[in-house]
Amino acid sequence: MNLAAPLQAVVDELSKFPGVGAKSARRLALFLLRQPPEQVDLLIEALTGLKTKIKFCKICFNIGEEEICEICASEKRDQNTICVVEDINDVIAIERSHEYNGAYHVLGGVLSPLNGVGPEDLKVKELLVRLKGEIKEVILALNPDTEGEATSLYLNRLIEPMDIPVSRIARGLPIGGNIEFADDATIGRAVSGRGKF
Repeated sequence: MNLAAPLQAVVDELSKFPGVGAKSARRLALFLLRQPPEQVDLLIEALTGLKTKIKFCKICFNIGEEEICEICASEKRDQNTICVVEDINDVIAIERSHEYNGAYHVLGGVLSPLNGVGPEDLKVKELLVRLKGEIKEVILALNPDTEGEATSLYLNRLIEPMDIPVSRIARGLPIGGNIEFADDATIGRAVSGRGKF
């Protein structure tokens, strides 16, 4: 059955979202169709606000409503420790832990030569400029996949001559995980990266 053109247009747009296939997009579009107009207007208003009111921080490239995000503007944060992350989702995840009280630097991706992403496509130059201040530590919090590892090694090489301590987040078994079901690499990292009790 062919969908009406306006409905199909919404399905097509929604299926461009990550993790949303054609079936899910159709369900969402039909849900919106059944909503009262004022509810759809609220969604439209929220989406418009997303594009018009959210800004990228001039310092760390996180998001906020001002030109400098809340984290960079906060006097309560340790601005001399910078946690380097791939994207804004990583900032959100680390902030949820309530364990980190420093600043961030959002690279906007990772090195991926196969996808045509080089250092010039990331916020590497901007990071190096920030490191000319009084920085006590750089924490590399990139994903432990091939691209994340390559990016971490690249950044470490650039930062090493600056005499700034570079660390990386711990890797290993998740809380509630079971050693029996973990892969060899994860167990190896957990053992080699063990800390004092």
